[in-house]
Amino acid sequence: MSEVPLLVVDHLAKRYRERPAVRGVGFTLWPGEVLALVGESGSGKTTLLNMIAGRVAPNAGSVRFRVESGDIVDLVALSEAERRMLVRREIGFVHQNPRDGLRLSVSAGANIGEPLMAAGARHYGSIRHTAALWLERVEMDPRRLDDLPTSFSGGMQQRLQIARALVTEPRLVLMDEPTGGLDVSVQAKLLDLLRRLVGDLGISVVLVTHDLGVARLLAHRLLVMQQGEVVESGVTDQVLDDPQHPYTQLLVSSVLAA
Repeated sequence: MSEVPLLVVDHLAKRYRERPAVRGVGFTLWPGEVLALVGESGSGKTTLLNMIAGRVAPNAGSVRFRVESGDIVDLVALSEAERRMLVRREIGFVHQNPRDGLRLSVSAGANIGEPLMAAGARHYGSIRHTAALWLERVEMDPRRLDDLPTSFSGGMQQRLQIARALVTEPRLVLMDEPTGGLDVSVQAKLLDLLRRLVGDLGISVVLVTHDLGVARLLAHRLLVMQQGEVVESGVTDQVLDDPQHPYTQLLVSSVLAA
């Protein structure tokens, strides 16, 4: 991994009226690293991810991102237009529900092609060819390039959303429970696909998951969140095999008892 961080989150905080959702969270993400945010529902992990993505405005803190030119920008301070331009080229987002990340009224090929066009691609034949290649890359039949997303199963829709998010080869991808809601066999295949694609592309990932098995398979490091705070962090296997905080111990023991 590079010695220069890709992302530095510093004292990020969010309150909803009197209720703190995220309390001064900070971390560093390195190029090629997968960092998982884990914790039970309501721990603040999805709010944290959405603040990094610019979907939720924080009450305090900064999100410093090293863009492709090497300059450092604070994602919190960017205008909406500036953030949108950056996201088109350098930051991808994978939703838990693939329908939130797809345009259901256009074809699979158009869903993959749209980010390419937003990034500047204009040659229709080249865009279509790239879209077909990405369908293959996410283990879908390229002959279904002109089919609507509504004709696919949930697992296939998620694969299509992943292709849409990764086709521009962003340097940072934010994933919110990407295997949530899928049955076990579909989830296992999708996890193998994600692990391969992340490794092949060398992208950095911030992953939200409540599933410690998903975190162990995909993530290099973990942040364990409880009530908006990070209560434990470290190398994934070390945290899961020898948890130090009582809350982390509870999470691990509940998985072992299941």
